[in-house]
Amino acid sequence: MMSVKLITVGTLKEDYLRYAAAEYEKRLGSFCKIIHVNLKEERLPDDPSDSEIKRALAKEGERIIAELPKKAYKIALCVEGKQLSSEELAQKIDDVATTHGELCLIIGSSHGLDDTVKNACDYRLSVSKLTFPHQLMRIILLEAIYRGYNILKGTRYHK
Repeated sequence: MMSVKLITVGTLKEDYLRYAAAEYEKRLGSFCKIIHVNLKEERLPDDPSDSEIKRALAKEGERIIAELPKKAYKIALCVEGKQLSSEELAQKIDDVATTHGELCLIIGSSHGLDDTVKNACDYRLSVSKLTFPHQLMRIILLEAIYRGYNILKGTRYHK
């Protein structure tokens, strides 16, 4: 069974988001070993400067890098990443299972990811051209992974 590590920055504040994440993580347990590492988001003033944001991202990046599994195939979620269909993501998951046996996906804070994290990854993924709150992105990503596994198993979930 493949291991899927999800590294996220920031907490899920609303109960409905925590419930949705827990539900998808439970469902994914049928397909993979899911490991979720949630890291603290750096505090910033209400109207941060570019340099304050850059410093915060660098600190978050250090904590993310420390959590990256050495042998895993690492995917950073970022706006400049490649967009995949559900079927293409399923194929990517299947390829990673064969070549690495371990997948790691990283979602940064509301300001994104430091370049050191992006450069440490094997792939950059963009889920959409639309902008989503990073808390909601966690749910979207979990559902996309769950859908990918269902595509691979040929279940009726993916219509």
